Amino acid sequence: MLVLWHRLIAFGFRLLYNELAWLYNPVSWITSLGLWHAWQWVALPYLLPGGTVLEVGCGPGHLLLGLAASGCQPVGLDLSPAMLRQARRRLQRQGLALALCQGRAQNLPYAAQAFDCVVLTFPTPFVYDPGWIGHLARVLKPSGRLVIVETASFSKHTSVERCLEGLYRATGQRGLAPDLPALLGCAGLTAHREKIPVNGTFVSVILADKQPCEDYRTCTTL
Repeated sequence: MLVLWHRLIAFGFRLLYNELAWLYNPVSWITSLGLWHAWQWVALPYLLPGGTVLEVGCGPGHLLLGLAASGCQPVGLDLSPAMLRQARRRLQRQGLALALCQGRAQNLPYAAQAFDCVVLTFPTPFVYDPGWIGHLARVLKPSGRLVIVETASFSKHTSVERCLEGLYRATGQRGLAPDLPALLGCAGLTAHREKIPVNGTFVSVILADKQPCEDYRTCTTL
């Protein structure tokens, strides 16, 4: 039954990112109590100002607008054509013509050392994939930075917040996960996790700078 449940959840997410992409904005608003964009924008102060930024999993393009407004030079990548169509329309309404690309994180279609920063918000489990981490290290410049808005959690003071936390657990967005900072360390990035308070919630952010780690040669995870 557990395997069947996981398959059902995966199918639901696939629909939300593709055939039902028009529901993505209202669903994300409801499940975050209107804080989804505030959670995403936690990433902005950690990005190198004025740099080239790749957003992996750019979705409907909300963070791309924030990146452009902050003076960065953003590029968006997403696997879903439906999400990219939304992002393109959103950018066009603001008079922005940013580069958008359909592709997989595990096979980033960019040259080596192409970006000052890479940013992801609420990524799916591909972030633990050695293929993705290898491509990430490849496209980052030697002094580049990775910023991942990993999760957000409610204080659970209200019944609605408790219900939403239960929903996150039921859909596999809570619980044990691989040690992502350690995996990034094995790829030559110095990584740590921070918790940021946002309107009564806490956002978990992983920050990683592309610098050789001392035990890089002993790491065998990748």
